[in-house]
Amino acid sequence: MLNNKADIVENYILEQLAEQQEGWIELSRTKLADKISCAPSQISYVLNTRFTQAKGYSVESRRGMGGYIRITIIEEDPEIEKNIVYNSIINKIGEETPFEVVKAMLGTLWEQKFITRREAELVARTVLNFYQSEADEQMTAAERAKLTRSIFANLASVS
Repeated sequence: MLNNKADIVENYILEQLAEQQEGWIELSRTKLADKISCAPSQISYVLNTRFTQAKGYSVESRRGMGGYIRITIIEEDPEIEKNIVYNSIINKIGEETPFEVVKAMLGTLWEQKFITRREAELVARTVLNFYQSEADEQMTAAERAKLTRSIFANLASVS
């Protein structure tokens, strides 16, 4: 799972970017801080360290009434796209996630050429075993979800 508030803020922003077709989002620093239960300075820290030009982002900020933060992907960097997709997937896997959704996630990774068909099949069979183990009461839904997220995190790091 996520280690600290900075990771939570980063993943929230990456999820929001993944959902946008335009390649940019606008956020309110204060509203985001309230949503995540952190100080606005923590939002600033994440923007200054994790959403830099060197990492393929442009951050425009206006403070005060009606202020906003606009984060834009400035270059089509395959590594950034991959991170956005994997983070979005990992954050959507929970105890209630059906196996069919996990298979669809693998299909998306295969279609975007992040993994091979063989890797998708291997992961699908492994995750299916997790679901069967849960049904046989050999593991809990929380354990199954944690193991499934772990597999996707490992795929992200090696693909």
